[in-house]
Amino acid sequence: MDFDLLWKAVLIVIGGTLLLRVAGRKSISQMTLAQVVIMIGIGSLLIQPIVGKNVFTTLLVGLALVLTLVIVEYSQLKFDWLEQFITGRSKILIKNGVLQENNLKRLRFTVDQLEMKLRQSQIHSISDVAVATLEPNGQLGFQLKEMKQPATKEEVAKIYEELKNLNQVIHGLSNSPVLKTPPPNSVDKKSTLFDEVGSNVHIPPVPNKLQ
Repeated sequence: MDFDLLWKAVLIVIGGTLLLRVAGRKSISQMTLAQVVIMIGIGSLLIQPIVGKNVFTTLLVGLALVLTLVIVEYSQLKFDWLEQFITGRSKILIKNGVLQENNLKRLRFTVDQLEMKLRQSQIHSISDVAVATLEPNGQLGFQLKEMKQPATKEEVAKIYEELKNLNQVIHGLSNSPVLKTPPPNSVDKKSTLFDEVGSNVHIPPVPNKLQ
């Protein structure tokens, strides 16, 4: 057994960790195009010492790659046009519950792929979305329509106060009518993106070119 491989492996792990530390945590969690290229380069480079290349030369080249990435990111802070060219801009996929077909085609993004991302975010229907964007790092950003947004603690507290004040107003009126909510089964059930998985049919239908 070649024991040189052991200390090389340990040195690669330590050196690679330090290189990624210099690159910054954003390069790990939200990779843009430039970051993907650099990280692939570093990954391919770090394995070279195992097959006989000099480990210190490898780490030096890796440092050069990371410093290039840092310079590119600082340049994007200073020049907006450079950021737009390298990183790109967010693209709108849904607007007011309507699919933006032109952007979907331009991005080569199918409705099935969009629905998968929506389901992962616990969104039941495209019509519930006010706006959805595909971010430069490939993640989906979205905002639900106002009536579909979950209530905040502040809103719940306001409703509680209003009900409390209303209760004080009608307190003592034993003959006041009581509003009854309809049973759950009487409410119309709306088809959701999760139902589409079983039926394999888009609701509402979408163009064949985007399926």
